[in-house]
Amino acid sequence: MSSDTLYWLLSRTLDVTVWGGELIGDWEPPHDGPAVFVANHAGAIGPIGIAASLPVRLYPWIIGDMVDSQKAGPYLYKDFVKPELHLPDGLAAPVSTALSRITVPLLRNLGCIPVWHERELLETYRISDEHLAAGRSLLVFPEDPELLIDSRTGMRPFKTGFAHLGSLHFARTHRSLKFYPIAVHRAARRVQLGKPIAYNSLNPEAQERRRVVHMLESIIAAMLAGGAAPVSAGVHETP
Repeated sequence: MSSDTLYWLLSRTLDVTVWGGELIGDWEPPHDGPAVFVANHAGAIGPIGIAASLPVRLYPWIIGDMVDSQKAGPYLYKDFVKPELHLPDGLAAPVSTALSRITVPLLRNLGCIPVWHERELLETYRISDEHLAAGRSLLVFPEDPELLIDSRTGMRPFKTGFAHLGSLHFARTHRSLKFYPIAVHRAARRVQLGKPIAYNSLNPEAQERRRVVHMLESIIAAMLAGGAAPVSAGVHETP
């Protein structure tokens, strides 16, 4: 079974068995890449809801531990099994180990992009840039787990590193990369797609990275809070 066939089979299965929600918003998702979709995580249901809702083949950024056969079990224990399944300690550890034996090969076969740290992060960028150059779309959950959750939105502030993809893509293709904000409304079982933000290579890179991240975070927070999304002012954007 090809990676694409596996992805669509899994997305349809998750939609029927787990998600069952809807896609809302005034913007149509692009059926052809490249693009970067940026979303709040909303626990384990966020990636499931997006994969089940968007008619786009996505290549998600995932924590590198998730595709490491030695580290996946402990990571699942901390990030999913204990907080989501609420299993007792004596059961949570073996369940995490058993689950990792399924998820590691599955995530690898789906073409998920591992996110590492420090110097290894360059490999994450390299793989991502190659995917974008091939016309594929990425999915990123940039919330910083070290920072506090906003009680109004249920979302943490964003890390900024993913916006560097805009610079890399322009350097390779001389085209502006679009970043699509997505708000996952966990309780309502809705995925909301917002207006894309285009990377502007005319701005200094550090400034443009901050602008892109700020706009995406603000738009997603506004959608989660049920308000109007902010409009960028005084900054040049490419179409």
